[in-house]
Formats: sequence, C-alpha cells, structure tokens
Amino acid sequence: MRLLAIVLFTFAFAALTFGATTEELLAAGDTAYDNHDNEAALVQYLAAFETDNTNCEAAWKISRAYADIGDDKTAKNERTENFNKAEEYARKAIALCPDSDMAHLYLSIAVGRVALMSGKKQQVQLSQTVKDEAEKAIELNPENDIAHHVYARWHRKVATLSGIAKTFAKILYGGLPPASLDDAVKHFKKAIELKPDHINHYLELGITYEIMKEWQKAKEAYEKVLELPATENKDPEYKKEAEERLKKVEKKL
Repeated sequence: MRLLAIVLFTFAFAALTFGATTEELLAAGDTAYDNHDNEAALVQYLAAFETDNTNCEAAWKISRAYADIGDDKTAKNERTENFNKAEEYARKAIALCPDSDMAHLYLSIAVGRVALMSGKKQQVQLSQTVKDEAEKAIELNPENDIAHHVYARWHRKVATLSGIAKTFAKILYGGLPPASLDDAVKHFKKAIELKPDHINHYLELGITYEIMKEWQKAKEAYEKVLELPATENKDPEYKKEAEERLKKVEKKL
C-alpha cells in the first residue's frame, strides 16, 4: 500500500511540474496554503523547488509546510520526521539567501519544533539556535510579526525553565542567554502591533500574563482572542483554549 502511494505521488508530482513555471507552482502552493491545505501546498512547493533548486522562496515555504504538517500529526515519529524535513529545507533556504528574514524565521521555528521532540539535553543545545535565528529574522526585518512572536516564546520558555534545567545548562554550556517574561511580553506586544488581527499573538500574551499572575491583563488578552474572527486554520483551537483559560483567570479576580 505504501509503495502504491509513493508511485501515485511520483506520477502526480511529475504531472504538476510538466509545463508549469516555478512562479505558477509557487502561486498554486500559496492558494492551497491560504485554504489551509498544507499537504497540497507542500506538493506544489516541492514541485517549484524541483523546477528551480536555487529558489529561496520555495525552500522556506517547503519548510513552513513541513512544520505545519508536523503540528497536525499525533504520532511522534511522524511529527519528528516532518520537523526534521522542515529544518533541512530552512537550512537550504539560508544557504541560498542568507539575508532572507523568512529563511531565518523558519529555521528558528523548525529547530524549536525539533527541540520539542527531543530530550532535555538536546533542548538546551537547540535553544541557542532558536534564539539566534529569531533574532536574525528580526534584525533583517523588524516588521516580521511572527519572528517577534517566536522570540517572545523563546524568552518565556527559557525564563520559566526549572532550576534543575538551568543548573544542567550551566554545568554543560556555561548557562543560557538571559531571558525574561518582561521581554516576552514586549515582543508579543510588538507582534500584535504589527498584526493586530492575529489571534495567537493575544493567546500567547495571555498565557504569559497568567504565568506572571497578571490576571486582569490575561483576562483582557483572552477576551480579545474570543472577540476576533477566526481566519486561520488553528484559530478555532486557539479560541477554545482561550475560553477555557478565561474561566480559570476570572476565578482569580
């Protein structure tokens, strides 16, 4: 059955690339992506890269598609496989266009996803790459809201590491770069400023305020999640989480 699927994919892939330009394939991939069909988007982006393996945009969009597909998987091996492919293509993108903020952003995202599937030691090792690549993306394009979001999550993750994890990092690597919840808030707010209709920016800001025990501010962030219209694939999930968190936060007020 698996062999048949591979054969069918090969024929479909060949049909897509025949006669189509790189730009047409990228456009088809973007249409699929906008329609929340990551699998179809990936096929188109792979076809685009097949027609032109020097195309940086195709490479980072392949990385994005693999990362999104991995997020939707439940089996650990499937998640890991997709996240590893996401990292592979993000690195290809950086090799092709080292000054692309999107290439650096998706390497940061891919490595962060790989870290989630890894042991504590590797998570500490990969944390530096996540930080460096998010910072580089922001340096190249300060208007990249997702880069600010990723950087904010890095700050929150490192700032809330357990004492054991921090000691472990200090022994092995001399410690981790400084991180703070205040900086997490700062970059989530910047992401919101740049893209005020992006639901997940508010959700993650609310989670950060919860950790800080800033209950009223968390409440306002979650209410904003519920107020905004769902426009992206995972927005219904984010709304559901915000609704559940809001109930808990309201009990704290």
